[in-house]
Amino acid sequence: METIFLDYAATTPMDPRVQEKMIQCLSDKRAFGNASSPHIFGQRALEWIEEGRAAIAKLIHTVPRNIIFTSSATEANNLALKGVSEVYQGQKKHIITAETEHPSVLEVCRYLEQKGFSLTYLKPEANGIIQPEAVEAAINPETILVSVMQVNNETGVVQDIERIGAITRQKGIYFHVDAVQSLGKLSLDLQKLPVDLMSFSAHKIYGPKGIGALYVNDTPRVRLSAQLQGGAQERKWRAGTLATHQIAGFGEACRILTLEMADETKRITALSQHFSEGIKALPGVHLNMDRAISLPHFFNLRFLNIHEQTWEEAFSGLALSAASACNAMTLQPSFVLRAMGYTEEEARRSVRFSFGRFTTEEELDKTLFLLKKRLMGESNE
Repeated sequence: METIFLDYAATTPMDPRVQEKMIQCLSDKRAFGNASSPHIFGQRALEWIEEGRAAIAKLIHTVPRNIIFTSSATEANNLALKGVSEVYQGQKKHIITAETEHPSVLEVCRYLEQKGFSLTYLKPEANGIIQPEAVEAAINPETILVSVMQVNNETGVVQDIERIGAITRQKGIYFHVDAVQSLGKLSLDLQKLPVDLMSFSAHKIYGPKGIGALYVNDTPRVRLSAQLQGGAQERKWRAGTLATHQIAGFGEACRILTLEMADETKRITALSQHFSEGIKALPGVHLNMDRAISLPHFFNLRFLNIHEQTWEEAFSGLALSAASACNAMTLQPSFVLRAMGYTEEEARRSVRFSFGRFTTEEELDKTLFLLKKRLMGESNE
């Protein structure tokens, strides 16, 4: 049987239209130039890059100059947190984040602690929510930055970044949002959202790997310290020759979402409801999240009759993750679920299912059939 891919939160298959756009870019005989060069070859490459930048900006309702390209969302998170911290380290040295952030934020925070910064790690409510009031209570005169992801990559829980941002804006504190899981799933209007820095990744929205972006607000203007020294690319915040074809692919992925996101969300919501009804019939399966505050693309399920030692057999034919793909090699139970109050044993029995553009109802029916067959077999032993 062909393996069913249900790990869209880790990465997404590239959309054929994105592939075609990248091939067009790579086939453009004048676009191989360095976009920083003044001649026709460099300027042609620059046209492709700026077309991609404009498409990304349009999707999130900002101006193109506020989009800074990076190699990944991990680099964007590093640039945001380190970039702000280094500028203000002589003035303020306190940062607030959440225990449930992605490792690319948490590891940067631990690095900054070693550099003398004071960190507050907010514990979520049992449903995974970081209360805006908790953020406000943690702010002190030394606070320079708050970093809270919009959509959790393991549970799909959506944070109220509008309320958190209103607090930070009123206090004159920078607000960074890891929006890797929300781009393409939620409408983002950065003309209205009180966010200063926002990180994105192309490979989570059916684009290529190896390209990410950081939104940097200019009203009010954000000051950053560059993390790569070299040329003057990307407003001197991110040195390095730009990857023309990858940016073209990123832009095309955003162009498609601008046109199709609303319909896609409706389709995935219907799939989610169908799957939700199906898992109700499975013995010993529990939800680790509140569906009312989570995106329909995510299901974090706890299996009472399956332990992690028997996953390979129980979930054969299904491509799934137990936690963040960036943390999967540690073989540790999900720290997100642990922060939400689940025991180590409960976390070890939990698996994330995530849907996307190419998920079909037939695939979900096959998944439910396989799970029921194997769970019933386990429970009958």
